[in-house]
Amino acid sequence: MTLKPLRPQSDWPSGNLVMLAHQSGILDGNPLGDPTLRQHPVYLPPGYDAESQRRYPVLWSLAAYTNSGLGQVAWRNQGETLPQRIDRLIGTGKMPPAVVVFPDCYTALGGNQYVNSPALGNYADYLVHELIPEVDASFRTIPKPEARGVFGKSSGGFGGLHLAMAHPGHFGVVASHAGDCGFDRVYQRDFPVACDVLARHEGNVEAFVQTFWRDRRPGGAAFHTLMTLCLAASYSPDPSQPLGLKLPFDLRTCRLDPEVWERWLAFDPLRRAPRSLDALNALSGLWLDVGRRDQYFIHYGTRELHDLLRGAGVSHHFEEFDGTHSGIDWRYDHALPWLAARLKVD
Repeated sequence: MTLKPLRPQSDWPSGNLVMLAHQSGILDGNPLGDPTLRQHPVYLPPGYDAESQRRYPVLWSLAAYTNSGLGQVAWRNQGETLPQRIDRLIGTGKMPPAVVVFPDCYTALGGNQYVNSPALGNYADYLVHELIPEVDASFRTIPKPEARGVFGKSSGGFGGLHLAMAHPGHFGVVASHAGDCGFDRVYQRDFPVACDVLARHEGNVEAFVQTFWRDRRPGGAAFHTLMTLCLAASYSPDPSQPLGLKLPFDLRTCRLDPEVWERWLAFDPLRRAPRSLDALNALSGLWLDVGRRDQYFIHYGTRELHDLLRGAGVSHHFEEFDGTHSGIDWRYDHALPWLAARLKVD
């Protein structure tokens, strides 16, 4: 007796995942000593190898904090990898074929916000001035902004919004899934946690980071402290301070430093959007969604951003879904076909 397969089997063609090795000049000499030779997974849709002339639009997938391009395509014991999800969407006709890039922008501070910073490296420039041209030269893409989109969740969603507003003219469509927004409601609750953790290291941020990477079982408080340092390196770099970053609070009292905090707020999509209306209006597609039970309270800032964009007449798609900040890859089933349909094709 032959049993039917217990795990779902796909009956559609699979794309091909290749690695693009790239030696960066922009990241050379970055202050954290992070690698400048990076391996970037690139998804080539079914039929790419058989069609020598056809060119494809490109979607760029920005990883969330703690993840990387390599992590986004890794094997999963349950559910789909992102390339498998894209296979299904293309194979079932819900999404037209596209090249998808999973850039590796991981850092020694646990992730990336995809901004330019002397404390981390100029990762926004790295993406738009080095990696985009390299991908267009290496694969049969349609090398035009209107044929290029960027999407991501959490820090990746923030990164997509940041690139669209601060570095316009490189992407035609953007999707942010629970991207950092409304910083006053998202970040400040982690500041006392970071103060307590750093106090165990006498306020020495370098000692904490070294301990973190040597700890076999770092806890949630340590992860959130590392994230706070990554955010400070992104939003308030200061070469006179250890690790080249300035924290927005006093380590002894946890009192907010208004001047430094203002530097953080300058990156908040709520602050930047009113100054970036032309860039946002130039997009052919802008997707925002968020879970109404997001444990980082990102739904409040995202609602406010939606109201702001609607009031300014910026065309966009907004959804609140029943969920939290975790386990939201299923949202790609909704956004990726929407984005891909708005990309220019030959």
